[in-house]
Amino acid sequence: MSEPKTLQAAVIYFSNPENCVKYLAAKRWPKGVTCPTCHSDKVTFNPSRRVWQCSTHHPKRQFSVKVGTIFEDSAIGLDKWLVAVWMMTNCKNGISSYEVGRDLGVTQKTAWFMMHRVRLALQDEDGGKLGGEVEVDETFIGGLSRNMHISKRKAKIMGTGGRDKVAVLGILKRRGKVRTSVIPDVTRQTLRGKVLANVAPGSEVFTDAWVAYTGLNAEYVHNVIDHAKAYAVENVHTNGLENYWSLLKRTIKGTYVSVEPFHLFRYLDEQAFRFNTREDLDDGGRFDLAVSHVIGRHLTWNKLTGKTPIPETCAN
Repeated sequence: MSEPKTLQAAVIYFSNPENCVKYLAAKRWPKGVTCPTCHSDKVTFNPSRRVWQCSTHHPKRQFSVKVGTIFEDSAIGLDKWLVAVWMMTNCKNGISSYEVGRDLGVTQKTAWFMMHRVRLALQDEDGGKLGGEVEVDETFIGGLSRNMHISKRKAKIMGTGGRDKVAVLGILKRRGKVRTSVIPDVTRQTLRGKVLANVAPGSEVFTDAWVAYTGLNAEYVHNVIDHAKAYAVENVHTNGLENYWSLLKRTIKGTYVSVEPFHLFRYLDEQAFRFNTREDLDDGGRFDLAVSHVIGRHLTWNKLTGKTPIPETCAN
């Protein structure tokens, strides 16, 4: 059977443990299996245990295809792991941990942990600076006061607008990729620093009239749309990012309902992955790309829950 192209085919294909190992090994070692510890290619495969053994004598001579991936140290079988990856990469508006737990036959807590490991694999690698026509805009993520109990509203809502919410910056290359990141504030210093780090000098940059964007014309062709007057004047607008914010907030409010600020950046990675592959890849291609990123990335429960310091920003 060829590699799956639909969810139904994926469930059937990966129900065979041999197919799981064969598929992941091919993605991980396209030129042949090598030892993760010493990188020797002199290894032998034990089909009964589905592990390899390195001929060189050293600790951890035996290794499975999970070692050095997001699946490492997990008792969950690859048949469930790979189906979880498929669902997360191809469900347009995301999928809740409760639903994944029911579908895979694991607890909600286990599904939640699995999904955050998958989100780690969906993090985009630095592809250099964006150029051409680039939209820049910020938004705020947080609960709506009208949906809160009055006691919680009084405790959490101390002001209006973006206060008590998490600021997120988006940078979108028109007809290209989007990049999003959690930011500490929407001051000129913060926004300017992010734009300089992600947009090539000389590019055409489109923003709204927020005063913090003042001064970008020193490095860019800066076009400003004043939303108090209009949302678009010919090609001057930020409608691409406004559309993306709509998709993101629909996913968070409709599927995940509540996202802790500590983990928000992970949900941003998930949504950006699906958005950035929406036109170039089909479901099977999107899944293949996600699996190719599981190698060299690992997330423990302690890191996920903040018991061990994480060198990144965080979310639910």
